[in-house]
Amino acid sequence: MMGYTHALSGTAAWLAAVPLVTNEALLGSFAVSLSAEQVVAGAVVCAGAALLPDLDHHDGTIANTYGPITQVLCKVVGAISGGHRHATHSVAFAVGAGYLTDWTATHAVHVWWGILFFVVGLGLRGIGIGFQKSDNLTGLMNALLAGAIVYLMRDVDMRYVGYAVTLGCLAHVVGDCLTPRGCPVFWPVQRSVEIPLISRTNGRTERWVMAPLLTLAITILAVRSALGDEITSLLRS
Repeated sequence: MMGYTHALSGTAAWLAAVPLVTNEALLGSFAVSLSAEQVVAGAVVCAGAALLPDLDHHDGTIANTYGPITQVLCKVVGAISGGHRHATHSVAFAVGAGYLTDWTATHAVHVWWGILFFVVGLGLRGIGIGFQKSDNLTGLMNALLAGAIVYLMRDVDMRYVGYAVTLGCLAHVVGDCLTPRGCPVFWPVQRSVEIPLISRTNGRTERWVMAPLLTLAITILAVRSALGDEITSLLRS
């Protein structure tokens, strides 16, 4: 699947999961209380995290986000993880990435800001913000916008971010499982899981069915999140 579809799926996954991660009856002490600002920040993080599994792709959206820096990073990760759609496309990676980011947001906030800058840049690149014919200018724009967004989010308590990152990575894995190649979801078991509903990356199904449906879902979920309390009060009255 393409970067824009992954970014949309991450946003939708986060907004859909907000009622679950805030549910004390379901999660007990693992539940979190989220302000409106934290919900928005989580959506931004989840959209970017939905591209993280492609750290193993030497010529994917991530590799072209920040020029030579991300190109080298993706080549290294790809070599370590076994190539594209191997270790990083798994539940183990999603949980590990979530735990790592949660720990840094809680115990090493300055490191977290650097990770947040990187993740936000991925989300911007994924949804297509930039210059089509110039990766250098796109990288510069992404860096400036990501820096501005991180600055705006500097006072947001992000100690719930592990949920957003894990959900984003899982949304990516689920999306890629809908393509013929599938993913080794239960890595290190190498058997791929595939439900090939999308026959070709960036084909008609992805562009004209998946992307519009995800956009509609995001709109509905965002309205529900914004108006949920008001609607609940009206229904009870």
